[in-house]
Amino acid sequence: MQNETNKIPQATAKRLPLYYRFIQNLHASGKQRVSSAELSEAVKVDSATIRRDFSYFGALGKKGYGYNVHYLLSFFRKTLDQDELTKVALIGVGNLGTAFLNYNFLKNNNTKISIAFDIDHHKIGTLIGDVPVYHLDDLEERISNDHISVAILTVPAPAAQTITDRLVQANVKGILNFTPARLTVPPSLRVHHIDLAVELQSLVYFLKHYPNHEENISGKDILDLNE
Repeated sequence: MQNETNKIPQATAKRLPLYYRFIQNLHASGKQRVSSAELSEAVKVDSATIRRDFSYFGALGKKGYGYNVHYLLSFFRKTLDQDELTKVALIGVGNLGTAFLNYNFLKNNNTKISIAFDIDHHKIGTLIGDVPVYHLDDLEERISNDHISVAILTVPAPAAQTITDRLVQANVKGILNFTPARLTVPPSLRVHHIDLAVELQSLVYFLKHYPNHEENISGKDILDLNE
């Protein structure tokens, strides 16, 4: 994201890609304007929150008119650096890692897994979802040569910290961690933890204790609780 987003709350920053995805769909359908109420219904975020989120960036819309879809699309594309490709490394080509390689964030114009690593000799040297798989021994050299700053970690938990230490040495700046391990990293590296088991337990808890949907907890909210 641009430097300007450093001034906004992190909760707002996490919702921006959600808004952008819906606005892309609106633009593709030929819609020219959208209200905060329509956005609210589509992304399941209340209208007041959407208006507050948008207010951090100045006057994005007009009262009584709503928001110009083309303008919003251009704005969010620039804000989210959609014109610049971010190459991602995936470490751990097991079941989950393989699923990521085959999916490869097809709806994200600016994010692509371009390289993967594993220690399974049956996978090394192959292409999975058109992504080359290399031996973990080549991690630092390959990441440096490909100028990769983001990594997805889908390895067994006991190996997570050791590999993270190597990613730090390779100057990776962000890790999406799908292992249960809580990683120790320097301040210069940002980690987002996604523990699927914890999220499932959280869902079951809320089903039991909020049976009347007193509070609607989204996946993003559960992720916030885990961080």
